[in-house]
Amino acid sequence: MLLFKRPEVLISIALLVASNIFMTFAWYGHLKFKHKALWLVIFVSWGIAFFEYCLQVPANRIGSEVMTPAQLKVLQEVITFVVFGFFSVLYLKSALTINDGLAFALIVVAVGVSLFQPF
Repeated sequence: MLLFKRPEVLISIALLVASNIFMTFAWYGHLKFKHKALWLVIFVSWGIAFFEYCLQVPANRIGSEVMTPAQLKVLQEVITFVVFGFFSVLYLKSALTINDGLAFALIVVAVGVSLFQPF
């Protein structure tokens, strides 16, 4: 639990959440615009992804001061699932299933195993 009291971890988490919001829109936002030309949604997605990288790179650089790359990755994955869960329900209007919830719970356990070392 001590790890989460470090400002680097909190800053990294905040940046990862923001970057994942951008990336989720870049990867899945176009699903509401299936009538648009593929080249156009690719171009727009790349433009959105630029901002994701502007947040992701500093998040990893700052986080790496106190976390290992593996810890950063599993943390990023659980953030991705949380962001995607909200995005899926609120933006895409797609319900999550029990299996989705179970998969999410297993990833949260994996994050705990990785972040709270030694176990």
